[in-house]
Amino acid sequence: MENRTFYNEILTEHNIRPMHKTKMINPQKSLRGVNPSCGDDITLQLNVSEDGIIEDGAFFGDGCAISQASTDMMLELIIGKTVEESLALKDTFLKMIKDKVTDEELEMLEEAGSLQDISHMPSRVKCAVLGWRTLEEILKDGEKSESVTTE
Repeated sequence: MENRTFYNEILTEHNIRPMHKTKMINPQKSLRGVNPSCGDDITLQLNVSEDGIIEDGAFFGDGCAISQASTDMMLELIIGKTVEESLALKDTFLKMIKDKVTDEELEMLEEAGSLQDISHMPSRVKCAVLGWRTLEEILKDGEKSESVTTE
């Protein structure tokens, strides 16, 4: 019960008062992520320094509480990290969603670890991973892309 309350509080806080839901002026990278099965639609924006540090990030768009909160938590976690560190965190998050994460790995995800129970809600998995999959594509590409669709 305590875990459920923690999950609800964090999810609600990031959904009602997201820290990173805004539009950046002239972002270096911008990528739209869409989940056609439920209508989640976000655009992720990033500024990455020449030495590979994610200096700033934001997102905008519409979607369910899980997609919005997960993307906000992701940005909170990756801003200030290198591209490599951010991709490693993405891998850890996806491992968590598959219910295959260690306690140590879960701790690395900070608040995003509160979404661990999503692994038991298959219909919500795509919502939780939308921002993370979009991050993967935007960092893998190195160029401005148009969109990614979660499958």
